[in-house]
Amino acid sequence: MTTKTKKRRSPSTPTSVVTGGAGFLGSHLVDVLLSRGHRVIIIDNLITGSTDNIAHLAGHPDLKFIKQDVTEFLFLAGPVDYVWHFASPASPIDYLELPIQTLKVGSLGTHKALGLAMAKGARFLLTSTSEIYGDPLIHPQPESYWGNVNTIGPRGCYDESKRFAEAMTMAYFREHQVPTRIVRIFNTYGPRMRLNDGRVVPAFLGQALTNKPITIFGDGKQTRSFCFVSDLIEGIYRLMMLEGKEAHLPTNIGNPHELTMLEFAQEIIRATGSKSKLVHKPLPQDDPKQRRPDITRASKVLKWAPQVPLAEGLRSTIDYFRSRI
Repeated sequence: MTTKTKKRRSPSTPTSVVTGGAGFLGSHLVDVLLSRGHRVIIIDNLITGSTDNIAHLAGHPDLKFIKQDVTEFLFLAGPVDYVWHFASPASPIDYLELPIQTLKVGSLGTHKALGLAMAKGARFLLTSTSEIYGDPLIHPQPESYWGNVNTIGPRGCYDESKRFAEAMTMAYFREHQVPTRIVRIFNTYGPRMRLNDGRVVPAFLGQALTNKPITIFGDGKQTRSFCFVSDLIEGIYRLMMLEGKEAHLPTNIGNPHELTMLEFAQEIIRATGSKSKLVHKPLPQDDPKQRRPDITRASKVLKWAPQVPLAEGLRSTIDYFRSRI
């Protein structure tokens, strides 16, 4: 028997639940939601997030923080209008150290967050990832591409947790008519990233700002594209608010401007004025050789495109990291 969701409310002050709201991306979303008149409830176990990311919001009358693992049953009194599921380790260091927790938050955590949305008649957004494309055989990557993922490799715990989360989200959409959204996030950078995050931006900046050698894996010809965090969050917000019969379909959000790792390292050295030299190390297993989003869908349905140039985004990111070193 199909369970119908409750009709979603449209109050003057909508309530948003943000799982992982004390993380890098989640905390920036919380800032935007509060600035746009939402009441926000953060649920985060702080396994990779930090209260430092939301310390500037202490005492805000429309913000509540709950320290809880989202793989456990989520009970909240009162109405909820939007559930933004951001909780998950998201860097190689994190998910290689926490493979089981990563799989659990993508599976059990997504199940619990979807259950909350269904119970409250809320709209649900899953933050998926470009990693679901694996080491892609199609370039750039459109949402129609099914991916090339090694399920038993060291990155499989993250890739498969997100692929399962997408399948679970679509199951709730089809069986329970939960209004769902899926965003596939490509490389994002900005203030509040952790220095020991393991991703390329904090790794390069941490090395450059201390004049240590910048580590290039492989020959450095593998490519990435980098989206500033404010651009990403704007795209995600527009996706959650999108109406229409195809709003549930996955949507890439990222910056299509592509750089090799060698080019990006040189850009970091110029931006920081660093004396760092480049050193090469073996390429990690299953590291994607190319990564660039096809943002045709986001451009068409969200009227969205990245606005912040790399040089501008790096300036504010470098200022943040200088204050942390």
